[in-house]
Amino acid sequence: MSRRDRFRYAVAVDMIVLTVRERALQVLVVERAKAPFAGQLALPGGFLEDGEDLDQATHRELAEETGLDAEKLHIRQFCTYGAPDRDPRGPIMSVAYVALMSDLPIPTAGGDARAAHWTPVDELLTDSSMLAFDHHHILGDAVENARDLLCHTTLAATFCSPEFTISQLREVYETVWGVELEPSNFHRKVTRANGFLIPTGGKAVSDRGRRASLYRAGPATQLHPALLRESHQKSEH
Repeated sequence: MSRRDRFRYAVAVDMIVLTVRERALQVLVVERAKAPFAGQLALPGGFLEDGEDLDQATHRELAEETGLDAEKLHIRQFCTYGAPDRDPRGPIMSVAYVALMSDLPIPTAGGDARAAHWTPVDELLTDSSMLAFDHHHILGDAVENARDLLCHTTLAATFCSPEFTISQLREVYETVWGVELEPSNFHRKVTRANGFLIPTGGKAVSDRGRRASLYRAGPATQLHPALLRESHQKSEH
């Protein structure tokens, strides 16, 4: 076997861009314009070009296929997928990136994408045939990872505006976790977490006319103690 035969994997990047829209956890998907899987939904992504590193390819593909600027996103490398049969074109290793942000704009399709739009995660995960390649598996992994990260990091604040109320933060947790949380218990936990939230001194008026304190994200990256999904659910009694 030649040295060239041993290094036969092509390298691609895929992006899972998550946001909270319309009280649902949504992900950015594109409609593929080319084979394989032409016309089917997929995560945005593509192959590395000559001279590119992984981060550069991710930023370029996101801009080309959706019009979004990766520099403005909380983006990080997530996982690598390399099953030999994951792509009908041959052995292709994909490095997946996850981006999390609030108030993301409507995407603009381009490149290899015929269309780009936000879709509720729950819709895509209920049917494994909706996404091309192994993107159903990648999306499921990324969503579960995001849910776990909300337990022990301050990641939830990236889904919020620069200033937000405790109710708005709680809505992020409820949306991503898919549970209903007890408001007073949640308020006590997040406001006591060292470095998680900083009061701005401002107030916001809710739909019910009440004035709620505004906060911004603090310097902490880890939550101490952690927030556990099961221990924060409302009692059914």
